[in-house]
Amino acid sequence: MSFIGQYLNPSSIQFQETLNSKIYVDKSELIAVTNEALHTQQKYICVSRPRRFGKSMAAYMLAAYYVSSENTENLFSDLKIAKADSFYRHLNKYDVLMINMQEFLSKSASVEEMIKLLNKRVIKEMDRNYQISDMDKEHLDWAMQDVYDHTEKSFVILIDEWDYIFREYDHNEKAQRKYLDFLRSWLKDRPYVCLAYMTGILPIKKYGTHSALNMFSEYSMTDSGQMASYFGFTEEEVKGLCLEYGMDFEEANAWYNGYGFTVSSAGRLEKLSIYNPKSVVEAMLRHNYRNYWNQTETYEALKIYIQMNYDGLKDTVSRMLAGGHEPVDIGRFSNDMTTFSGKDDVLTLLIHLGYLTYDERSQKTSIPNKEVGQEYLNAIKGIGWNEVIHSIERSYKLLEAMWNKDEETVAKGIDKAHQEVSILQYNDENALSYTISIAFYAAREYYHIVRECPAGKGFADVCLIPRKVFAEKPAAVIGAG
Repeated sequence: MSFIGQYLNPSSIQFQETLNSKIYVDKSELIAVTNEALHTQQKYICVSRPRRFGKSMAAYMLAAYYVSSENTENLFSDLKIAKADSFYRHLNKYDVLMINMQEFLSKSASVEEMIKLLNKRVIKEMDRNYQISDMDKEHLDWAMQDVYDHTEKSFVILIDEWDYIFREYDHNEKAQRKYLDFLRSWLKDRPYVCLAYMTGILPIKKYGTHSALNMFSEYSMTDSGQMASYFGFTEEEVKGLCLEYGMDFEEANAWYNGYGFTVSSAGRLEKLSIYNPKSVVEAMLRHNYRNYWNQTETYEALKIYIQMNYDGLKDTVSRMLAGGHEPVDIGRFSNDMTTFSGKDDVLTLLIHLGYLTYDERSQKTSIPNKEVGQEYLNAIKGIGWNEVIHSIERSYKLLEAMWNKDEETVAKGIDKAHQEVSILQYNDENALSYTISIAFYAAREYYHIVRECPAGKGFADVCLIPRKVFAEKPAAVIGAG
């Protein structure tokens, strides 16, 4: 049996701690998907999701399942994967190599130094484990080939934060190319690879129309494929947690839902709603719905890119704050944080960062939920979007006026919003709806806001339907005369 290392055949302790947590939602059926990919042309998998969507947890789970240095059957015996036909066939059958690229890059002054450090640390563990006298001690790909030639052992390679370099060295194309060349040389067409599984925030970087890692099947925020339900919580899972913890599901839906994926089910395409898992867990444990989105480097990206105002991006974001769904072309995105040819590339980046959601069928994007909407408000307060901020701030007084049936104040408030928000023009039905949505932005605290709601004859422009926890508030129908 192989020894337990830091990178080679790591301990299962991380996954054990996940199972020991107060809230654990079983995503173990992901293993059945990776089992199908073992030793096939589909053995290269890259999953990109925003922060806090369970990517690292899934990697630890895969490591604990495949690792040959431990017997981990007891960790999985009560999980869904234990019922799969492939469960025992691959359990503890492989040497696992698990790498967190952020760890290595944070200890290095350059990409070149990072690659040397990674080679040194991993080869050191391989030398200790396999004790092959003529094993290459400088080049990781040759060292692993030597191990394979002597032992016929292939590896499960798990790489977390694979794209960290594209956020840390976002303007250094030379360093990015060197890193991609290293990954290609290490992983592509190597017999010692039986599974290469990478996770990160960004999809694989493209140069022109080509990728240095074109052997990977990618599952991202714009094309989740069969991976949709394994990262984030499904609606049924959130309903179960709300029932267990005595929390209102309707509020969880308003705060943390909104990430929609198109999936195939029984031969039909259906929309799957995914919730931010970290925020749901925090809300359940703290018994309080609020914004748990941490202001990481992705928050700084939000401020930077919407301030640049590519091709009228400011107007697009303003319409989405008002509840709009905006068309977006995701096809030209270069999968980095600096190469933009227009507004669509910025919107696509924000989709991958989790600040927008994407509807594959309509090819439109929108702000997913209340939690993320608050992050936009935090961002735009410091970048000079005064007309939007003023309209939103006045919306609280306008809402009070509506509750008090003060029709004159309501009419003046809507007219003021119409004049101030630059994207809105008179004599346009959509403009009027967006005006009302911005003017009554505060209503989101208390209501479900439905645009183009059927109302007997025709449609109401905007309907305000009280959320369950605010059932005492009056409903309202707002339409154009």
